[in-house]
Order: sequence, then C-alpha cells, then structure tokens
Amino acid sequence: MTPLSAPRTAIIIVAAGSGTRLDGGGPKAFVEIEGRTILRHALEGVSAAQPMQVVVVVPTGFEDVAADELRSALGERVDLGSVVVGGSTRQDSVAAGLAALTDHIGIVLVHDAARALTPAALIDAVAAAVTTDAGVIPALAIVDTLKRVDGDAVIEAVDRSVLAAAQTPQGFPRATLEAAYGRAATSGEEYTDDAALFAAAGGAVRRIPGAERAFKITTPSDLERARMLLSTPSAPRIGVGTDVHAFGGEGNLWLAGLEWPGQQPLSGHSDGDAVAHAMVDALLGAAGLGDIGQHFGTAHPEYAGVHADVFLARTAHLLAEAGFAIGNVSVQFQGNRPRFSARRAEAEGVLSAALGGAPVTVSATTTDGLGFTGRGEGIAVTAVALVIPRG
Repeated sequence: MTPLSAPRTAIIIVAAGSGTRLDGGGPKAFVEIEGRTILRHALEGVSAAQPMQVVVVVPTGFEDVAADELRSALGERVDLGSVVVGGSTRQDSVAAGLAALTDHIGIVLVHDAARALTPAALIDAVAAAVTTDAGVIPALAIVDTLKRVDGDAVIEAVDRSVLAAAQTPQGFPRATLEAAYGRAATSGEEYTDDAALFAAAGGAVRRIPGAERAFKITTPSDLERARMLLSTPSAPRIGVGTDVHAFGGEGNLWLAGLEWPGQQPLSGHSDGDAVAHAMVDALLGAAGLGDIGQHFGTAHPEYAGVHADVFLARTAHLLAEAGFAIGNVSVQFQGNRPRFSARRAEAEGVLSAALGGAPVTVSATTTDGLGFTGRGEGIAVTAVALVIPRG
C-alpha cells in the first residue's frame, strides 16, 4: 500500500555531464558558484518546491559528494533523495534515474543540474501541468532576430513567432515516459531532450511559460552570469546620501544639474553640485558599491570641474554593471538660495535623463535662518535612492 504522505511526483536531476565547454576543471555540476556547487544550487530550488522524490544522477566517483549535497539541501526531506551513477549519454543517465523511482511515483520531472537557478515556482508549475496523456515543458519566447545560414552566408530570416526556447524541468506521466525510453533504447536513437524523445514515441507535449533564471550554465560567460545573479540580492535596496558645500569661488552656481547665472558657486573638486553628489552617494550606497569619494574623488583628476550629467551617467553605468536598475531618486536640499521652484521641472528632467530616464524628484526648503544654511553660508542635501536587482 502506498503511504498517504508519500509524494507521487519525482524529479530526476541529471548531473553527469563532463562540462567540457565550461572548462571548470571537472564535471560541470560540481563547479562552484559563490561557494556552492552548481548541483547544490539546483537542489536548493528543488528543496523549496513541493515535496517529491529526488534522484540525482552523477558521474562515477562523485556519489559521496552528491549525497552530501543532497543531505544538506533536503534537510528533513533527506529520505526522499538518492544518488545513482549515470551512463555515457544523457539518455542513459535519465534511464538510470527512472530505474531508481519508487513504485508509487506517477509524474516524473527531468531536470538539468546546469539550470541551477531555476525557481521553485517553475518546478511546481511544471509538475501541476502534467496530465495522464501529455507531457509539459517550460519555454521562453525567442526575442532575437533569427537567420538561416550556410557557413558565413545568411540565407533567409526565420519566423521566430513559431519558435520557443525549451528549458527544464520537463514533466511527463511516468508510464508513458518509461515506454518512450524503452522504445529509444531498442531503436538506438538519441534525442536532444526528453520532450523530443517523448514526442517521437507518440506522446503529446504542451508548453508553459519558462523563467529567465532557468538558463543553462554551459560556457564561462554563463557561469559569470550566474555569479552576478547570486551575488545580487533579490529584494530592492535603499541608499541614503548626503552632501554639504560652502559657497565660494568664481563663476556661476551649478546645482541640480543646472547652471544658475549670477549666483555664487559652491566650492568643490568638481562643480560643487551638492544635489548631484548626494544622489551619487545614495545610488552607490544602495548598490553596495562604495561612495562618491572612491569613484570620483581627488584621486580621479579626470572628474575635476565636470558637471552632474557626467557623474550620474557614470554612476548609472556602474550600477548596471553590478546588476541593478534604478527605481527612483528623491532629493531635498536646504538653503536660502537659489529660488528653486520655477526651475524644478527642468532640473528633474536633466537629472533623470542623466540616469537613463529613472524618475528623479527634487525639493527645496529653508531652515528659518538657523544654522549655516540659514546664514547663507552653503547648501546641505539629502538624497534617497531605490535600486532594483535585475533578474
């Protein structure tokens, strides 16, 4: 009798690949990203999904390492996991995983360990979409323009509307999948994925939306992309920046990205634009990228005398490289001059454009004659920035 608590879904994680193209010094699944193996990251997604039997298929000699990773990832669910040795091809490895399933399993997901960042929600969605007469794959729409080529020659465009990029896990009714594998073993045919093998045996396959994070780690650039995503927090982050400049020097005032003819300038290494400088500090702080002195201080003479657009554009570039998008920036400055309200919209437009279109709001206030700002000696600014990890 099947235990009432026993899951009817299993996932076979194929981790037996050599990883030649990745050039990671060993089997791909055991290359580390941010201190954990690719396999461990894949198992973290599985452990966050609904309870299911987990079968990890690995190369000979890696059984103990995989078992340790399985225990660490599954925790209390460790009794649902097992490790088996794979074969010389992917199909042989999946077949080994199928042979390890318990009797009560009715739905089988086949997943590449190399898709290490696959969200648990996608795993659950695939499992839920499998029916008794159809398999399911997650897939992404093709966004690039595609061309049919012959060597270096471009022959024609390909209609991308009828194409999709397949991902894993791919889910199937167990009995039909096992029959399809038996047919493939007899014929000796090799297929690029389980959906193709399943369809070749007469099975129907449907698709559901995939996930951008379910990309396959195949090359060093894929590995770097995964590192970036894992090192970047998933939640939005807030940073605060402040800046103070005294009035002094010659020329015109530059503030909030605008020149103010006839107004005394603020002293500073660049143009003294305290609004822009506070914005830079807030943005860098939110992204964990240091502060304005580190990137634009006196050790960087190339920024002497430059204006807000240069500082902000460079800051936006630094954030983009680190995997962040700018949500918005809110700034307030304290000072008796200049009279700001008439040029508020102009200033916000200039600052926003310098950040690539991110919303910027600027307000101004006085201190009723109190302090150095009230005495007209300088300007103090506070900025708050929201940045969002790209995912």
